Amino acid sequence: MRRKAPVRLGQLSDAPVLAEFNRAMARETEGKDLPLDRIRAGVETLLKNPNFGFYVVATCEGKTAASLMVTTEWSDWRNGAFWWIQSVYVRPEFRRRGIFRDLYAFVKSCAADEPDVCGYRLYVERDNTGARKTYEAMGMHETPYRMYEELRESPG
Repeated sequence: MRRKAPVRLGQLSDAPVLAEFNRAMARETEGKDLPLDRIRAGVETLLKNPNFGFYVVATCEGKTAASLMVTTEWSDWRNGAFWWIQSVYVRPEFRRRGIFRDLYAFVKSCAADEPDVCGYRLYVERDNTGARKTYEAMGMHETPYRMYEELRESPG
């Protein structure tokens, strides 16, 4: 029987490792080398402003093994909030151990106390087949939507 990874809400003291995870994820998924100081400032801003969202952290073998971030989007169609799962990262040595399953279960248990949460969403790189299979195994399914964006010059 698989042992669950301990999971908890992220804290300001987690900011250094969360920033490193985000930097590693950007390199791995998009080939981008983002400035660590900007990422750390973004992580700290969210951690200091719970209305922006929250982080969830899993530990394994005495190390921070994985994390994800949750932000919200109000749906007028459903009169409820979607919780967007973002910045999912699992250290390579802890992958394929069910740690994302533990993170996702924790998110869903947090939402059980929030009556306005109507569902969970995430986006994934088109070619990241491993992640897509994991999300499908959790009961998520691909939607017909495509995502568009226009970036503005970043502040700071």
